[in-house]
Amino acid sequence: MFGKKRRVKPDLIETVSGRSTILSIGDSEAGLDFLVSFFAVIRPAPGRRHAAANLATLTAILRERPVVLANLRHAILSQLVRTDLSSALMESGMPLARGFWQELFGRLRHKLLPPLQPENDFLYVLNRVFFRSNDYTWVEDIPRADWVSFFECLGLALHIDDRRILRQLLLALNTLSFQVAQLGLEKEVLRYIPDHYREENPFVGQSYLVHQLENGEDTAAAAEIAATIKEQMAWCYECIDYVRDNHSSHGASLHQTYILLLLTNRLDRLTILLDLLDQDHTMDTGKFVDFFRMLIRNENRKNSILEFMSQSMGYLAYQIAEHKGAKGGKYITSTRAEYRAMICSAMGGGGWICLVVLIKNLLTRLPLAIFWHGFAYSLNYSLGFILIEETHTTLATKQPAFTASAVAGSLDTRKNTHQPNLYNLAVTVARVSRSQIASFVGNLIIVFPGAWLLAWGYDFVFGHKLVEGAAALKMLEDQHPWHSLSLLYACNTGVFLFLSGIIAGYVQNKIRYGQISRRLQTHPILRLSMPVAKLKRVADYVEQHAGTLAGNISLGFFLGMAGFFGEIFGIHFDIRHITISAGNTSLAVYGLGFKNIDPAYLATVVAGVLGIGVFNFVSSFALAFIVAVRSRGIRLHEYPEFLGILWRYFKSAPLDFIRPRRRLESME
Repeated sequence: MFGKKRRVKPDLIETVSGRSTILSIGDSEAGLDFLVSFFAVIRPAPGRRHAAANLATLTAILRERPVVLANLRHAILSQLVRTDLSSALMESGMPLARGFWQELFGRLRHKLLPPLQPENDFLYVLNRVFFRSNDYTWVEDIPRADWVSFFECLGLALHIDDRRILRQLLLALNTLSFQVAQLGLEKEVLRYIPDHYREENPFVGQSYLVHQLENGEDTAAAAEIAATIKEQMAWCYECIDYVRDNHSSHGASLHQTYILLLLTNRLDRLTILLDLLDQDHTMDTGKFVDFFRMLIRNENRKNSILEFMSQSMGYLAYQIAEHKGAKGGKYITSTRAEYRAMICSAMGGGGWICLVVLIKNLLTRLPLAIFWHGFAYSLNYSLGFILIEETHTTLATKQPAFTASAVAGSLDTRKNTHQPNLYNLAVTVARVSRSQIASFVGNLIIVFPGAWLLAWGYDFVFGHKLVEGAAALKMLEDQHPWHSLSLLYACNTGVFLFLSGIIAGYVQNKIRYGQISRRLQTHPILRLSMPVAKLKRVADYVEQHAGTLAGNISLGFFLGMAGFFGEIFGIHFDIRHITISAGNTSLAVYGLGFKNIDPAYLATVVAGVLGIGVFNFVSSFALAFIVAVRSRGIRLHEYPEFLGILWRYFKSAPLDFIRPRRRLESME
């Protein structure tokens, strides 16, 4: 089939060559109509993916029909000559506001009421031709090589002998160059670039050179200046990469990531303009195709909030995910010794949860308004989580938000220039699975009997049960998998676990970026009131634990106040946490007595508690994994074979997902 000559479809010929005469470059309206019709032929029908075949057919038509080729050339030139290119060169796809929030609110306004676009603006032409909001998808689906072949066949070497086009290109070059210089002097950039670039700042240096290029007449000298500008721009990229690569040690802010985004966008555009203005007056076709596809995407997505958030917050989210991934490593066990240590650590966490459950049920007896009840529950949960962290014990449900980032990190091409080993990734998933099971087991083997013993001790000391009768029965019903909404509430808890992990990462990043440790150690009042060694210990503690404290406190308040918001809004909104539910189940069982509970009913409730744990894990892990993957720019569809590898590994060694092998080091 590949040896056959492509047949040119008659209907396509008729669509794009409906006239035998050559279009006039001065007839801009006819030229625009021709372009609309031409690209409408390439656009695939809804639900179809044959745009590449359409383009290939039209490319063949251009080679065989000189009239069609001439008309297309003249149609494009008619738009280039009559329209203003500056907005396409300097604005399209680039945030224009000075701050993140200004740009965000500007896009929201334009979503509701799009700005008016003058007809002499080249972007008006672009939006007329590619008027559908999803046109960029089929434009990008067509292979880059096919577009290169199309534009090379078109024969537009993009000669810029037209003085009007040349002036617009030079204006865009000069404006963007000045903006790069200004942004490069922002303190969020200047303070974090390498020291040797601060004296000879490449962001400023390229601007001087662009001014020389604009005023120069000598062709040879201009070529040399253009080469020097490209060298300066390479140093600019080096500075940007340096700042981003050191985010893990210096931290990052939303404003800094936004400034770096502005710089990168403008440098990318400068590269395109320099390629066109390098005195041979021709443009590399491949780069032009990239620019063409980028313009289409930019115009179709110019008011997209999600895309802007993804671009602007990507590196900040990456640093938050990196913090979680670094911590997630301690929750993944490889050897049997680590596995046993995880169980022991989780048993310690289970002991603290027994106390948290007891205190929470005591707090319900206080005659407080529902807000203060929620506030008291929140303090109780927060202190419990902090104690678990400070005593280096483990709470099973806090693991997924961190282990998900560690798993995603193994696919991170920013760290691994080579393709990831998918079998090793499957082994990592098995390790995460058994580590999670170990922590669940460690928590529950203490919480179930521990809470029961505390209930017995309370009864022994005070002479009455902590909960009994209808209250105890309701406590069991609240954990029942289908007599209540416990599994849905478990998903709410998973979301809160994920959000608390995000908060922990964000605060830890802000502590580093704001250099809080050094600022505390140089604080004039603290230096006078505390010994230097003690102040250093306090500052180091804040730097290392502030994020964790913020995460634990936020999680405590999420869980403690959930019922309050459900009550005041009159909606079914609450939380179910596996260890807290296990403790409540034990208290209720003691209050009712084993002989008064149907064994089948009790087994169902216990199964519901285990189901709560599953939903806690799945919802938290899934959300954290999605954020970690997206922040790293990982495309999971590029690894379709992974699920097969994971399934084959599970079939061959299912117990690896539950406990480590005896000779794990040699076999994994």
